[in-house]
Amino acid sequence: MNEVLIPLDDVNLVTLWGAQNEHFELIKKGFPKLRLVARGNELKVLGETSEQERFQRVFKDILRHIEQFQTLNANVLEGLVGANGTVEKPTEKKVGEPTVFKGEPIVYGPNGLIVRARTPNQLKMVESIGKNDILFAIGPAGTGKTYTAVALAVRALRNKEIKRIILTRPAVEAGENLGFLPGDLKEKVDPYLRPLYDALDDMIPADKLKDYLERRVIEVAPLAFMRGRTLDNCFVILDEAQNATDMQLKMFLTRMGPTAKFIVTGDLTQIDLPKKTQSGLATAVKLLEAIQGIDIIHLSGSDVVRHKLVRRILEAYGDI
Repeated sequence: MNEVLIPLDDVNLVTLWGAQNEHFELIKKGFPKLRLVARGNELKVLGETSEQERFQRVFKDILRHIEQFQTLNANVLEGLVGANGTVEKPTEKKVGEPTVFKGEPIVYGPNGLIVRARTPNQLKMVESIGKNDILFAIGPAGTGKTYTAVALAVRALRNKEIKRIILTRPAVEAGENLGFLPGDLKEKVDPYLRPLYDALDDMIPADKLKDYLERRVIEVAPLAFMRGRTLDNCFVILDEAQNATDMQLKMFLTRMGPTAKFIVTGDLTQIDLPKKTQSGLATAVKLLEAIQGIDIIHLSGSDVVRHKLVRRILEAYGDI
């Protein structure tokens, strides 16, 4: 049996192990093939080499979380212990209930929130953006395509891979006329961009996000505002792209600078364009799928991460 010693000199042991060692017990349950012995400022890990290596990767994430947030709770710990790219099966899996998938953390949000890929297709998005500069993520409501895209953009900003994030959507009317809404142009358009703000709220502290928005490190704007610009050294997300026309999507994609990353998300079953107007997203998928450096990922009902009823609603509506 191999033995590994991990020093804990710079760690608050009360935070790490929890009241009455509750955190320590949770960690042990996550690694039943190992024997863990905590003595003073040292942790002894005994077992097979492969399991020890897996433990060290996860334990490194735990220590990084404590260093960043100065706190640790049971929910976060359970997520980290199960986050090592594994698929976990619930102990009492009901018929029709999806397998719980936990990918590596993408970003850590305020109050210890962990944002990670929660389905295999979301994980494909994470892997694809490292290899491709343009990624199309297409699928129905609730599949986490926009949320995952925003998380990837925030990670790139934190890692200083890019200098800015630009989030955009077509301001297409869906049953209401913008002209009858109160306020100036920003106040009229902001409701269409609210889902993007919501995602950012989950991943960036409020004061930091306010500063980023004021300094335009993060910019949220309607698609029409992209015309004539060159978007470089930035991570750009076009959301609800099914509501962009052929010319709008062509305009958007040709804004791309030499060091930019683009993610285009959309749902081809929820097009709000006027009748007889072709969705630019449908055209782009046909024209661009064979181009190297562009990847297209199709998410489905199996990727829905909202309430379990959302999956059933999508199935009930079918092709309507």
